[in-house]
Amino acid sequence: MAFELPKLPYGLDSLAPIISKQTLEFHYGKHHQAYVNNLNTLVPGTAFENSSLEDIIKKADGGIFNNAAQVWNHTFYFFSFSPKGVKEPKGALVDAIHKQYGSFPEFKEQFATAATTLFGSGWAWLVKKQDGTLDIVKESNAGNPLRNGLTPILTCDVWEHAYYLDYQNKRPDYVKSLWDILDWEIISKRY
Repeated sequence: MAFELPKLPYGLDSLAPIISKQTLEFHYGKHHQAYVNNLNTLVPGTAFENSSLEDIIKKADGGIFNNAAQVWNHTFYFFSFSPKGVKEPKGALVDAIHKQYGSFPEFKEQFATAATTLFGSGWAWLVKKQDGTLDIVKESNAGNPLRNGLTPILTCDVWEHAYYLDYQNKRPDYVKSLWDILDWEIISKRY
């Protein structure tokens, strides 16, 4: 099975100034595409030749895992945004956030802290555990919570290529700005 770069549901300039067209051209158009290309080169002739990304993430190691997870992680990340999306969680997700974190602002603070304090490259995730409660986890490099039986709800890419052109070394500014383009209608459905 050949993997493809999914078409974004918005234009490359639609998220500016939070994420510039130039950043999307590099991050989505080059980095994300490279993971897709690498994965398509690595899986033929392996046990993962006809596997879904999720199955590869749960079972593979090394380069196959890294590229599959990065394809999945980036798709999940890019498809959390909308230039005119709903700005706060809804329904069962907002109830779970209030139960776990006390308030939406407190959740945002804890999630931002996780994203800004992750050493090196990786991902901050809001996940649903098997008992339905929420947790914020940090994963280095291509880490993905699917490997641990968790359901991803939201992620923040903290690899430098995600923000360096727009924010240079100011990761906290990047993380803070993302709240303005997250579409909580999409994210709430993941819960």
